[in-house]
Amino acid sequence: MAKKKRPMPGKAIAQNRRGRRDYSIIETFEAGIILTGTEVKALRGGRASINETFADDKNDELWLYNLHIPVYENAGKHLNHSPIRPRKLLLHRRQLSHLHGSIKRKGMTLIPLSLYFNDRGIVKIQLALGQGKRMVDKREDIKRRDWQRDKARLMRNKGIQ
Repeated sequence: MAKKKRPMPGKAIAQNRRGRRDYSIIETFEAGIILTGTEVKALRGGRASINETFADDKNDELWLYNLHIPVYENAGKHLNHSPIRPRKLLLHRRQLSHLHGSIKRKGMTLIPLSLYFNDRGIVKIQLALGQGKRMVDKREDIKRRDWQRDKARLMRNKGIQ
């Protein structure tokens, strides 16, 4: 019997590069998503966009909004999914209650960082609890990153001589 070919574990389907730049990350969580069959097939093709995606609570559950999973072409029209629809997130009860309390605080939001298949071939999303950065904070991060790079360069050059 042939073994099923699964995608590389940990390989990101989609990443939100602006998430770490625009938000100060406080905590990260791994959550499951309730998907239909055609959505999983489209994700196995490596096509998804989480740039405008956010998570919010509704009726004591977490929902993911604006996750764009394109239509799977090989499925019939009546079997296909809607590309942008709210999708329910699966978390442990304690994590869920912790996130509900954190979101209620001023300035806190849940942003997705990456969408990937885990080692068992199940779609997971990495969520981050973050607080929005102001322009001043972004400039400080750039300065700190530049200084770390210059410091490493100086130490490397000093060690050579």
